[in-house]
Amino acid sequence: MAEQRPHTLTRADGSTVEDPWFWLRDRDDPAMLAYLEAENAYTAAELAPLQPLRDRLFAELKGRVQETDSSAPVLDGGWLYYRRTLEGAAYPIRCRRPAPYGATDPRHLDERLRRPVDPLDPPDDEVVLYDQNREAEGHDFFQLGGFAISPDHRLAAIATDTSGTEVFTVRVRDLETGEDLDDVIPRAAYGLAWANDARSFLYTVPDDAWRPHEVWRHRIGTPHDADELLYTEEDERFWLGVGRTRSHRFLAIAASSKVTSEWYLLDADDPTARPRLVAEREHGIEYDLDHRGDLLYLVTNVDEAEDFKLCVAPVATPGREHWIDLIGHRPGIRLEAADVFADQLVLSERTDARTQLRICDPATGEGEVLAMDEDVYAAAIGANPGFETRTLRFAYSSLTTPTQEVDLDLETGERTLLKQQPVRGGYDRDRFVSWREWATAPDGTSVPISLVRRADVALDGTAPTLLYGYGSYEISIDPVFSSARLSLLERGVVFAIAHVRGGGELGRRWYLDGKFHAKPNTFSDFVACADHLVEQRITSRDRLAIRGGSAGGLLIGAVLNLRPDLCAAAVAEVPFVDVVTTMSDPSIPLTVIEYDEWGNPGELEFLEVMRSYSPYDNVAAVDHPALLVVGGLNDPRVQYWEPAKWVAKLRATSTGGGPLLLHTELGAGHGGRSGRYDAWQDEARVLAFLLAHIGAAEVAPTGPQVPGVEASDTASRADPPGTEGPPPAAAAAD
Repeated sequence: MAEQRPHTLTRADGSTVEDPWFWLRDRDDPAMLAYLEAENAYTAAELAPLQPLRDRLFAELKGRVQETDSSAPVLDGGWLYYRRTLEGAAYPIRCRRPAPYGATDPRHLDERLRRPVDPLDPPDDEVVLYDQNREAEGHDFFQLGGFAISPDHRLAAIATDTSGTEVFTVRVRDLETGEDLDDVIPRAAYGLAWANDARSFLYTVPDDAWRPHEVWRHRIGTPHDADELLYTEEDERFWLGVGRTRSHRFLAIAASSKVTSEWYLLDADDPTARPRLVAEREHGIEYDLDHRGDLLYLVTNVDEAEDFKLCVAPVATPGREHWIDLIGHRPGIRLEAADVFADQLVLSERTDARTQLRICDPATGEGEVLAMDEDVYAAAIGANPGFETRTLRFAYSSLTTPTQEVDLDLETGERTLLKQQPVRGGYDRDRFVSWREWATAPDGTSVPISLVRRADVALDGTAPTLLYGYGSYEISIDPVFSSARLSLLERGVVFAIAHVRGGGELGRRWYLDGKFHAKPNTFSDFVACADHLVEQRITSRDRLAIRGGSAGGLLIGAVLNLRPDLCAAAVAEVPFVDVVTTMSDPSIPLTVIEYDEWGNPGELEFLEVMRSYSPYDNVAAVDHPALLVVGGLNDPRVQYWEPAKWVAKLRATSTGGGPLLLHTELGAGHGGRSGRYDAWQDEARVLAFLLAHIGAAEVAPTGPQVPGVEASDTASRADPPGTEGPPPAAAAAD
């Protein structure tokens, strides 16, 4: 058990609460690291009986992936850019080759050139731009935060992170020689944008709370300390981003909070340009923009357009008083983005828990929705750097259809399938069925659930089932394909996504009805979805598992407090569980920014609702299901101590039930370990834990043999984890 040290917290209403595990926040306390290491050792021991199953699952995850592969090339500036992967290599390799005759539209290319290169026999004219495997040598963690190629295609500004903190070092590479220049920016956040001179670019710098709060301009060949500060955001609720319009006419600076936005434009042809305001910020008004001709195209919720609309405004006078509706507000059709081209306008929309793409005339806004084959699917705009192009790249996927990269001829409507995600082992989509159910929440709201199963799995209440949820930030969990998920489906597991309020699946109102005072709807929706699966005899409680990460980890924690009897097992990855304490401390990264998502507990109305659902504050002396919790020591989004404190409190409070396991990645951040083989190992651990607790660990997978998996391999027959002894004691408690 973790050592308890007296510590009293005072809330905004004057009340006090004891937090004996508050000391785990101290990174300089050797006992903290000793505790995390002890928990890791305990988790490893508890899961040891599942090692044969984990090994097989890892072999399956790896075996279904075409390890040596290449992406569909993207045409940009007379070059074809693509990525290759090699068997045994953890990271991709970025490459390019010249396009014949300097082609700028994919329609002008031979179809062979539009398709992926043979990764085993790369073309003679291939140029390797960046081998991430070589760059990652000597680092346990390696992540790219940006790879921005200059307009003349001679240089690349590259942002790297070797700790998982998502604070980046930016270097500039000469793409012709492969050598890095002397230019180094030691501390940057996300976002890189080149000016048209190809000799200067914009970048953002984070403050101590990890908020990108400054935009700087760097000129090639000059020292970092000579860079020019262009903009500082003083309001701690706002963060900054930089980019380029597809027309290459403007560089853009976006200042955004969770509910308000403000944009500035710079002439991309002028390397000395200063930011020019588009429309002054107004609380609750959001807008995004792109450019065509003498107009700006603005996706906005102005004039109470809850599901957003599309306006245009003159570049010369872009103030809000000059905005004119091009596509008015359409309640029930959430306009998420507008991609503007010289002759086409492509809208990304969401309606009835489905995505759709609408191809429109940029002058009139009139257009048609792009038809898709399936009822439950996801479609999204792909990489389309060319402004003058008449070809649209988009991606299509469903719970049963591996992701496809498709080129659409915008003149003829002809579609060209460039690449479908390869699934080794003879995947047959006809062996699987996807469908949608609707659960009824306590307030009568219908909540959609997307499901997939093997077609021969009986819905008689006996199928092991995994229910996944998120439900925050208006983020939608779309029904897309996963080859890793096949290891569940082939063992007869039903996979389900609960599209709960707080997400964006049913538009902006769906999101608003799951935040602030309405946040409890997120949790009751998820419970309703789980109950629905049992009531409809899809599964039973002793065969149901639940999973979520980050804000989805909050969902899992809150649901376990509400209904500890809901399921047999749960996985919470990098869970945001100490809501009140974290949101009461503005020094913690993201706290002030997050006031517009969760509320400020310094205001009593928000304190009360947060206190009612915060998982850490509502741990009760009850039996809990089997629980695996994962954290990251370098996580800047959800601090490592949140899952650590939560598990410590659960250990001290829970009256029994399944095992309680904590694993903290000591060299990674919010997204876990960075290499694909490490990621597959981590996923195998989670899947083995889940299968063991929903009665599916001993089930032999059906379907064709997966390459690299011996036919004689069998799942572990050992007892489920949690029977190997007492939990660890922190070193400080000895």
